[in-house]
Amino acid sequence: MMEQILDILIVVFAVLGGFFGLLGSFGLLKLNDPVSRLHAPTKTSTLGVGAILLASFFHSWGYDHHGSSHELLILMFLLVTAPVTANFIAKVHISRHTKPEDLPSPGEDRLWATHMQPEENGDAPQQQG
Repeated sequence: MMEQILDILIVVFAVLGGFFGLLGSFGLLKLNDPVSRLHAPTKTSTLGVGAILLASFFHSWGYDHHGSSHELLILMFLLVTAPVTANFIAKVHISRHTKPEDLPSPGEDRLWATHMQPEENGDAPQQQG
């Protein structure tokens, strides 16, 4: 009975991982703008690869009789790095398609925008050209 539950759990995670992988690649191909294209694979691939890693973990735990921490470490690393990478790629896209004069005034904090760089003597920042 326990083996059947373990088999069902492994199959559910493997199928779920495949479904999310397929959904992410479909979203990458069909969505219109680059930010939407970025959103689909980062969210779904994280879920898809995470489900595949969980299926692998349960398989090694149930059939090889040792829990492999490698899958869990990879999953934790993926959950930390995927949003950070997506954020950096989105910032680059916004930065490439925004003119410095279109940005709002930074107010008190003069160094908030990526288009600003401080002068060496500490005066007001200059526009990058």
